[in-house]
Amino acid sequence: MPHGHATGRTGDHVVVVGAGLAGLSAALHLLGAGRRVTVVERSHGPGGRAGPLELGGCLVDGGPTVLTLPHVADEAFQAVGDRLADRVELVELHPAYRMSFPDGSTLDVHTRAEAMEEEIRRFAGPREAAGYRRLRAWLCDLYTVQMRRFIDANFDSPLQLLTPDLARLAALRGFGRMNAQIGRFMKDERLRRAFTFQALYAGVPPDRALAAYAVIAYMDTVAGVYFPRGGVHALSRAMADAAADAGGEFRWGSEVTALERRGDRIVAVRTSAGERIGCEAVILTLELPAAYRLLGREPRRVVALRHSPSAVVLHAITDRTWPRLAHHTISFGDGWKRTFQEITRTGRVMSDPSLLITRPTASDPGLVPPGRQLLYILAPCPNTAIGPSARDWGPLAPRYRDRLVAELERRGLHGLDAAIESERLITPADWTALGHTAGTPFSVAHTLAQTGPFRPRNLVRGVGNAVLAGCGTTPGVGVPTVLISGKLAAARLTWRAGHRKNRSP
Repeated sequence: MPHGHATGRTGDHVVVVGAGLAGLSAALHLLGAGRRVTVVERSHGPGGRAGPLELGGCLVDGGPTVLTLPHVADEAFQAVGDRLADRVELVELHPAYRMSFPDGSTLDVHTRAEAMEEEIRRFAGPREAAGYRRLRAWLCDLYTVQMRRFIDANFDSPLQLLTPDLARLAALRGFGRMNAQIGRFMKDERLRRAFTFQALYAGVPPDRALAAYAVIAYMDTVAGVYFPRGGVHALSRAMADAAADAGGEFRWGSEVTALERRGDRIVAVRTSAGERIGCEAVILTLELPAAYRLLGREPRRVVALRHSPSAVVLHAITDRTWPRLAHHTISFGDGWKRTFQEITRTGRVMSDPSLLITRPTASDPGLVPPGRQLLYILAPCPNTAIGPSARDWGPLAPRYRDRLVAELERRGLHGLDAAIESERLITPADWTALGHTAGTPFSVAHTLAQTGPFRPRNLVRGVGNAVLAGCGTTPGVGVPTVLISGKLAAARLTWRAGHRKNRSP
């Protein structure tokens, strides 16, 4: 365990600001360590980015639709003697994804080795199937090395990287470029896309992303992809219920407006409801600028933070479906490299988009009324720092929506526009209104200068008992990593007491 920590006393009262996945994870781990916990959340329910939104009288996922590494969520439940399986029914997806390519070919991505090897043999021949076996072994090694030392770990100094695992990661070529390293195993350009599109989650094109981020491909193509019955937001609700049952208190519809300080310590939070909540420590899961404003501190960084691309999401309830759609379908455009250039460098919406189409009713028909289907169509786009501003998206949004629907009809979803009964379009303007910096829900990009110990720390210099959590800090963006960030934040507050206890005779 790293030596840096924020400290309090046994029996501390910790206020967690924000009931997203990071805050809920932190609350459960703190409750399990014997802390008294109050969670303050400005919304009227849990979830944050992973919360629900209303569509046609139904609650649908407003954020992530993919759940991987469920054991990370289970660890939070186990902290309070609970179990994920007792709270949420998980459906393992087979296939995890269906990939549709511009040449008309399709590939079903299976997370079981034999099924995927056979699918690749059908799709691209025996040489690529053999390459997949080697790729899978490499991904497993990459995950094993990184999870222990680089993902599930608090950093206080880049010197903490100097471990045998760093040498192992280097030997695995983790510091090469993702596209080039996947290319050692996969020669078929379509298959390279299947194992590198995940770089977009990290906010970096595959030809510039560190090969270490192929660990996300491990999560998507090896570890298994799951869907919580009721939606991913059902996980947030279950975590909040487990925390409440373990003694945690919640203040819903209440925003923290100020932190009361005494010297270098936070002694209370003040809320929009006029409440003063005394505390021994605080965990802030807000967007980084909002957290820094409350703390009155700005970290010293030589270069300004770069943010990931954003996304336009069309949520729709339709009166029909299309056989080509699996639970998750990725529809690739032809201009693969060009579109990455557009959304990360030139600030244009994709001229030939690659799209994620999620049809959760494939696994959970009860999400919408009988005979109806739920679609979630995600189109990556530039964030507002390099692309259209939040104000620009006002007139742009309806035109871009029509372009997306027309493109999907051209790609085989005939009659999509006429089939839509209810819809809701979310653009960078909406993400901006929710307080997301640069109009993106994907936070700070995972460039080399914003990875591991170089990512914004979860401790804030000059404040002895405040810790950050969420996708902007360690370890980064994604459901499993955000859950880990909550655990790491809790560990900052509980380490010293646990260390004393372990050393006592």
